[in-house]
Amino acid sequence: MNFLVDAQLPRLLAIRLRELGQTARHTLDLSAGNRTSDHDIASIADDEDAIVITKDADFLDSHLLSGSPSRLLLISTGNISNRQLLGLFEQHIDQITAALAEGRLLELTPVGLVIHDS
Repeated sequence: MNFLVDAQLPRLLAIRLRELGQTARHTLDLSAGNRTSDHDIASIADDEDAIVITKDADFLDSHLLSGSPSRLLLISTGNISNRQLLGLFEQHIDQITAALAEGRLLELTPVGLVIHDS
């Protein structure tokens, strides 16, 4: 899977996803870095067939209203440590990749993965 990690999430998440065998980069790796607009992030993700990973509800609205980004992983964990966040990804990476192979909208919560039909 190809992931694009949004600015409010740690760059370490992209690094860990790569260690788990995924393709991933953080907005810091884009030419405008964390100043890249949401619209541009969605466009880049759609052009590169990447899944946007974000906590930003604006991406959810855009996904539901316009279909962009075409695939989205919404993080709904509230305030947790980076260590806890990475642990959730490590625990659920197989489920995440399997669900995103067919689905377009997932939500990661403190207790697990929610697959939404969008």
